[in-house]
Amino acid sequence: MPQPTPSVVLVTGVSGFLGGHLAARLAANPDIDRVLGVDTVPPPRDLLKRMGRAEFVRADIRNPLISKVISSASVDTVVHASLSASPGSAGGRATMKEMNVIGTMQLLAACQKATTVRRVVLKSTTAVYGSSPRDPAVFDEATGPKDLPSGGYAKDAAEIEGYLRGFRRRRPDVTTTVLRFANFIGPRIDTVLTRYFALPVVPTVLGFDARVQLLHEEDALAVLERAATHELPGVFNVAADGVLMLSQAIRRAGKVAVPVPMSAVGPVSRVLRGARVVDFSPEQMRFLNFGRVVDLHRLREEFGFVPRWTTTQAFDDFVRGQALRPILGAERIEAIERGVLSVAKALR
Repeated sequence: MPQPTPSVVLVTGVSGFLGGHLAARLAANPDIDRVLGVDTVPPPRDLLKRMGRAEFVRADIRNPLISKVISSASVDTVVHASLSASPGSAGGRATMKEMNVIGTMQLLAACQKATTVRRVVLKSTTAVYGSSPRDPAVFDEATGPKDLPSGGYAKDAAEIEGYLRGFRRRRPDVTTTVLRFANFIGPRIDTVLTRYFALPVVPTVLGFDARVQLLHEEDALAVLERAATHELPGVFNVAADGVLMLSQAIRRAGKVAVPVPMSAVGPVSRVLRGARVVDFSPEQMRFLNFGRVVDLHRLREEFGFVPRWTTTQAFDDFVRGQALRPILGAERIEAIERGVLSVAKALR
């Protein structure tokens, strides 16, 4: 059965890597009449150039005026890709929550009013499953978290998915697609995890070795593009095949792990966050403790997508692309190790 090609697509978060590169891909599709990229700040110059004929609209989705943007352009497809996982880049946790949750509420309210909207795609996260020692070996889309996310990006995403379910009940004529992405990795994308693995020495939790499942940035873009251009309703886990143990990933990056006691993890993460090195949140620390693996059956069978990169291949591409040096000088490593451990001990 032929898929209806969207005529006018609106993408949120185009100043970020995923939103901006998705807008570029969609703008390169001659079957799409118009692509609108929305954000509060313009994309970097090179990304804006890459976006081609996509039109940048400086707008805040928290403002009800987003409704006018959607209605005046007769938007039929909305890709909500602006959810932020990093409080630091968003301007603090309060601003991040407001952008994520209040912004999504306003965006969905605008979509509900717009009779032209026929498809809504949400970039969500596998973090909605949480991370705990009681987790199943593999999460499928119907599995609930053993411990509900108590805050941060994971809680925001769970709330937002709830708002989208409410929207779907009010507008059953609109196709809604929820993409629960694993952690992104790759040579160009900048995330908390890529910064973590780029540290000269990598703090880990003593006695834990999490299973890590990743997704290459190019596979993430391909999935978003497919969701924007096809009728694919439902909730889908999106990740690469295979897993890496955290210790394996650190070794593949050529880094040195520094195990710290559980009681010192919070203080050490605060030190790294305060130094603007890595902006760890509590749920990200739990992920690095316990890991998370998701089932990909629906992604393959119903969504019709097979990731090009495995978790290991995606991680290795990140290492090559970032040109991570295998090991710093022994003296410097020892100095950083002593610094991290002394801070951990002092703050226990």
